[in-house]
Amino acid sequence: MNRLVTLFVAGFIALMLLSSTVFVVDQRRFAIVFALGQVRDVITEPGLHFKLPPPFQNVIYLDKRILTLDTPDADRFITAEKKNILVDAFVKWRITDPRLYYVSFNGDESRARDRMSQIVKAALNDEITKRTVREVISGERGRVMEAVKAKVVDEAKEIGVGVVDVRLKRVDYIDQINNSVYERMKAERVRVANELRSTGAAESEQIRADADRQRTVIIAEAFREAEKIKGDGDAKATAIYAESFGKNPEFARYYRSLEAYRATFKNRGDVMVVDPNSEFFKYFKQPASK
Repeated sequence: MNRLVTLFVAGFIALMLLSSTVFVVDQRRFAIVFALGQVRDVITEPGLHFKLPPPFQNVIYLDKRILTLDTPDADRFITAEKKNILVDAFVKWRITDPRLYYVSFNGDESRARDRMSQIVKAALNDEITKRTVREVISGERGRVMEAVKAKVVDEAKEIGVGVVDVRLKRVDYIDQINNSVYERMKAERVRVANELRSTGAAESEQIRADADRQRTVIIAEAFREAEKIKGDGDAKATAIYAESFGKNPEFARYYRSLEAYRATFKNRGDVMVVDPNSEFFKYFKQPASK
């Protein structure tokens, strides 16, 4: 019985020793093998690997995937024209040299993030101080990102990190500048609106004056044409009257007397003091002769 227990304990110890010499490297990780505190080997390929049992050799793992450095708050920078702006950036990075990375940060990812944040901030400061607000916000934003990326890539190599991309998420004024910019934009819009109103009013007056002139011309031409037509009609009527009255003068005199009577006795209340034997009442006494 004691022998079986001894064999079981020995087997268990052997199994433990064997399991401590075997380790698996995931495809998403690097493995660094240490021998008595010194880096013995760096394993970059996934699979099953062997080592000496602790304390002779130990293994730590580092993330091989692309990581994102995204600052929670925007940083303040000063432009070439001495104006403060807020810049919010993010960086895509990965470990490219596990040995150098471990030596630089002792495998602590938080320390690596702090160092990357410092590198990015310094590169942004170098580029932004050379440019105006307009250039950083719109005019040369692409150039700023490329220049920052180039500087970050060079410095990150020295700590075993490779930079995949650097982007500016947001570039904005601080609150004090925002207020002044908004007021300036508002004043500019008001000025443009006033110019448009004054231009519209001037064009409106011009259109109205032109319309009034055209109306006057059209009415004058219409009146002239109407008078011409009326004159032509009166001339034709006169010619017809003259021709008709020339054929029968007595009828003409009779017709004109009737017109005079009609005009004279237009209202019943009219009173005339005239000799009844006057020529005016000739056709009241006898009919017109044929």
